[in-house]
Amino acid sequence: QLHLVESGGGLVQPGGSLKLSCVASGSTLEHHSIGWFRQAPGKEREEVSCISVSAESTTYADSVKGRFTISRDNAKKMAYLQMNNLGPDDTGVYYCAAALSYWCRSDQYWGDWGQGTQVNVSS
Repeated sequence: QLHLVESGGGLVQPGGSLKLSCVASGSTLEHHSIGWFRQAPGKEREEVSCISVSAESTTYADSVKGRFTISRDNAKKMAYLQMNNLGPDDTGVYYCAAALSYWCRSDQYWGDWGQGTQVNVSS
């Protein structure tokens, strides 16, 4: 079982950037696709992005396409989410999650979750 810990959240002004990190322990990442999710106040959690095991494939929610970039480093057991041109609608708790799946699929089961990191976009 993976233990995931996110970091890199904080307060940023509109138009700014943040890079979130997710470090894994307890198992190798090389059997897991990695996803980033977010939950805004009063809203359901949504999938923001996903990356396949060897990073051949990535997916993004329409709301973040062109602004966010997901990446991973399996040797370091790390995943990242670079977020640019942030806006107030990007505010929320961001979670990384892992699924025992090589590819990103819409129906896959996310078995391991981090505790989340708060992102606030405000002037």
